[in-house]
Parts: sequence; C-alpha cells; structure tokens
Amino acid sequence: MEASSWDALRKQARRLEAQLDDQMIAYRKLVSMKSDGSENDIESDIERSLKQLQQVNSQMQTWVSSGGSEVLSHTLTRHMEILQDLTQEFYRLRSSLRVKQQHASLLDLRDFDRAKFDVEEASDSADQALLREQAAISRSTGQMDNVISQAQATLGSLMTQRSTFGGITSKISNVSSRLPTINHVLSSIRRKKSMDTIILSLVASVCAFLIFIYWLSK
Repeated sequence: MEASSWDALRKQARRLEAQLDDQMIAYRKLVSMKSDGSENDIESDIERSLKQLQQVNSQMQTWVSSGGSEVLSHTLTRHMEILQDLTQEFYRLRSSLRVKQQHASLLDLRDFDRAKFDVEEASDSADQALLREQAAISRSTGQMDNVISQAQATLGSLMTQRSTFGGITSKISNVSSRLPTINHVLSSIRRKKSMDTIILSLVASVCAFLIFIYWLSK
C-alpha cells in the first residue's frame, strides 16, 4: 500500500514535469516571437502546473520524512531540482517577455508621438501657409489701393487739364471768330499807311522841287 502510494506520487510528478516541458517549449516560442496577447493563458497554465508539482513534491517529502529509504530521498531531491529548474526558467522567460513588451510599448508610444508631431507640424505648416497667403493678399490689396489712388490722382489731373484745354479752346474759338474783323482793321491800317507814305513822298517831292526852283531863281 505504501509503495503504491509512493509510485502514484512519482507518476504524478513525472506527468506534471512532462506537461511543464511541453508548456515551456510553447512558452519559449512565444517569447521569441512578437507578443499577441496569448502569453497570459500559457503563463496561467504553467503557474498552475508548477503549483501542482510543488504540492506533489511536498507530499513526497512528507512520505520520505516519515521513514523513507535513501533511494526515495535521492528521487525526491531529483524531482525538487527539476521543479526548481523549471521555476527559474519560467521566471527568466517571463522577465524577458515583459522587457520585450515594455520595449514594444515604448516604440508604439514613440511612433504615436511622432505621428502626433507630424500631424501638429502639418497643421502648423498649414496655418503658416494661410498666414503667408493672408499677408500676400494684404500686400496685394495695399498695392491695389496705391494704384487706385494714383489712377484717381491722374484722373483728377486729366480733368483739370481738360478744363484748362476747354478754356483755351473757347478762347481760340473767340479769337477765330474775331479774326475777320481784325484782318479788316489790319488791312485798313496797311492801306492807310500806304496812302500816308504816298502823300509824304509827294509832299517831299514837291518840297524838293520848290527848293530846287528857289535855288535856281537866285
């Protein structure tokens, strides 16, 4: 009966150790790959198996402490060493997986910050482009105002010149309308001057003739 109980505990320990070996193989593959969230289930299964193996080893230790042989004590020591190795490897793999997960989280956060920065930079660039466009429109509007002001000043100057030219044209028209009278007066003056010249010439000739006769009479 006692041997049967020991054999049952040992078979149970071997079964759990083989089960843990399979679970650890799957867990190693999972750690070497990118995490997909399934590690929680495997970790729970491994922790459960380790706890069960610990309980079996405790029962075997109780059996050995109650008067087991040296061979049984050596067998128990071997099972306890296997449990310790499996536990240490599990903790090591889990720590490595946590480091990888934290690193991946930091990378995702950095990518998110970079994407956010790109979006903000694009928004800032759009705002700056809008401000530059508004400034260009303002400058164009100012230039158009200057051109309009110059055009209005030129128009005013042209209107003034037009008024001046209109007055001159009116005066020229008045002068032109009076030209026949002026021409008639000038013609009369020229004719009178010619008559005066002729008369003076005749008077001078008569005087010269009289002087000549007077000189001969002496």
